[in-house]
Amino acid sequence: MQYRSVADLNAALFGNLSKLPDQIDIIVGIPRSGLLVANLLSLAINVPTTDLEGFLEGRILSSGRTKLTAELARELDFNSRILLIDDSVNSGRAMAEAVALLAKSPFKGRMTTCAVYGLTDSHKGIDIILEVVPQPRLFQWNFLHHPVLEEACVDIDGVLCCDPEHSESDDGDRYTSFLLKARPYLRPTRRIGHLVTSRLERYRPQTEAWLGTNKIVYDKLWMLDLPSAEERRRQKAHAPFKALVYRETGALLFIESEPQQACEIARESGKPVLCIETQDIIMPEQYSVKTAWHGVLAARRARQRMTPTARWRARGKAGIKRVASRFGLRLGSGLVSSS
Repeated sequence: MQYRSVADLNAALFGNLSKLPDQIDIIVGIPRSGLLVANLLSLAINVPTTDLEGFLEGRILSSGRTKLTAELARELDFNSRILLIDDSVNSGRAMAEAVALLAKSPFKGRMTTCAVYGLTDSHKGIDIILEVVPQPRLFQWNFLHHPVLEEACVDIDGVLCCDPEHSESDDGDRYTSFLLKARPYLRPTRRIGHLVTSRLERYRPQTEAWLGTNKIVYDKLWMLDLPSAEERRRQKAHAPFKALVYRETGALLFIESEPQQACEIARESGKPVLCIETQDIIMPEQYSVKTAWHGVLAARRARQRMTPTARWRARGKAGIKRVASRFGLRLGSGLVSSS
């Protein structure tokens, strides 16, 4: 599975500026993803930009207050040299339709067509392809609208909704309130094959209510059947549970928010995992320094969200464990015993 983030997109543009025409008067983006590319490129080379419909109607997007130069403030000229750009090409239909619309318009200038990502280094109807990315492929800006979601496992917290604050993770009334009122995060427009969460089974009614309120369409909701959050932590059940469901469902991809869990799920399932926080695909055999570092940062942020009392309690427990380990003692059931 090939994956490209917005950062990858920006790098592909900057790394291939020499492939573009020397003189571009206006960058025209093909809606909707082509507008992202057009804006990034416009900011990089300081050239006016607009969307296809706007160009056909004679409009250029405003340059903003910090870019009031003569080049950016000029009126649209249908004899201009334009770069018609999209994020990717597959069948080439979107580009062909855009070219056909321009052929029927008053535009009489010079046009260059460009796609950032192509299946091969050349494609009929495309003058320039910046980078070859074969199928299967996903982009950060389209994976929530991609058919692969129908055959994917998707985590909930940190993907579909924001993670609970430390004060909301009491496994009681405050957590129940969070489940019902959680702020939506990413918003898919496709049906999801499998929602896989380490939330406890007893919170299914609240979870299903939230999913219904936010119009999340899915086939099956998998939840962890354990008596308490404390038992879940004791068993370290998060990633093993998710990996087991991932393997048994035959899903094509797992989408996980937390870097360390993403690595564990990939390793235990033997299948790829898309990590939302690091914006990369983690393969089973891959050790990602980037992902490991994001895991460190995530743990640091989790500590920062703790109340001072909870932070001191956590430090105390860690200290006791270090002392017990040094003297060969085992902690369990609230007692210290010889190992």
